[in-house]
Amino acid sequence: MAYPILFNPFLLFISFFILLIHLPVHQAVNDGFSVNLIRKNSITNTLSQRLMDTTQANSYANLGEHLLELSIGTPPVKIYGILDTGSELVWTQCVPCPNCFKQLNPLFDSTKSSTYTNISCQSDNCHQEYTGECSPQNTCGYTYAYGDSSITHGVLALETITFKSSTGKPVQLNNIIFGCGHNNTGVFNDHEMGIIGLGRGPSSLISQIGSSFGGKKFSQCLLPFHTDTNISSKMSFGKGSEVSGDDVVSIPLTNGTLYFVTLLGMSVEDTRFDISNNHETIPKGNMFIDSGTPPTILQQKLYDEVFNEVRKRVPMNPITDDPDLGTQLCYKTPTNLNGPIITMHFEGGDIHLTPIQTFIPPKDGVFCLAFTNTSNENRGVYGNFAQSNFLIGYDLERSMMSFKPTDCTK
Repeated sequence: MAYPILFNPFLLFISFFILLIHLPVHQAVNDGFSVNLIRKNSITNTLSQRLMDTTQANSYANLGEHLLELSIGTPPVKIYGILDTGSELVWTQCVPCPNCFKQLNPLFDSTKSSTYTNISCQSDNCHQEYTGECSPQNTCGYTYAYGDSSITHGVLALETITFKSSTGKPVQLNNIIFGCGHNNTGVFNDHEMGIIGLGRGPSSLISQIGSSFGGKKFSQCLLPFHTDTNISSKMSFGKGSEVSGDDVVSIPLTNGTLYFVTLLGMSVEDTRFDISNNHETIPKGNMFIDSGTPPTILQQKLYDEVFNEVRKRVPMNPITDDPDLGTQLCYKTPTNLNGPIITMHFEGGDIHLTPIQTFIPPKDGVFCLAFTNTSNENRGVYGNFAQSNFLIGYDLERSMMSFKPTDCTK
């Protein structure tokens, strides 16, 4: 199974997390997907317009996670799923749902969609690592588990998904594989309706739609923590999603079905801490880029070095008498503190993080360092707090990621 880590933000600063990297081996999916742009023009004009469009979707900050807005079914029904580069499956809660977490919006009712089709047990699409269960109705069942013990169980189906575009016109893709979850448990809040898997596996959203939009690539601009929920940012897919400019840093991805890059070390202002004195001995792919994990999780030695240096650099006394905060480095201040610049030294270039990305308020008047530690000495996680206010491009075909500092609220 793929490995996303989904964290409860209210426990974020009072507990440590164990990093469990589990690399999957997936069978390839070789389905074709058609694109229908909703137009009244001729076929020639439709094709020309398609080349001018960039397919997009809105995303929103939500309690340490980011929700991606998509529409599924015919007629289209909006769903809001956790934007997760650390997993593969696209799924939402569906009627009937005898054991589901509470959500504010109505559950998706497949009986009201004219384009919903169950995947049979004999279909090639049913031969996934997370499938294999067959119902008496010959529908393909799935069970997908996550690193925080969240689990979704249901049936695989084909459905139409509707996106937005840069020209304001809707874009429809048919026969997208998704999970209709009927039994879902774990760490979810009532604004969430499922998970949108954006990993590199064959049934992820980007792998399925890439050929229709000019390549397997996308870009996202994650909003900072506690951004007004009425503010959205854009995720772009395929042609037009490229990240360019003089201040872009491009970082190579290592092989695999998830997004692994190589971290060489970190600096707090001008004080640098290298993972190893010999860069040739640093494990390749030692940092996992995951939009579904809020904090950045560092190997213990590196975490201790950064923690101690940040404490030296902040001219304030940290909070030591609040049991809810545990051992986290936190400060009482009405506004975000003037903390040091923290630099991530990746193979390929440096990413400079400001306090808006490194200090997060778990409660009013308190700001805490948005890093935690793991006992896994080989791999860490680059979480979504550190990714906020960067336009980040993922190019699966070139195996590259690109980072550009951006105000994602604009």
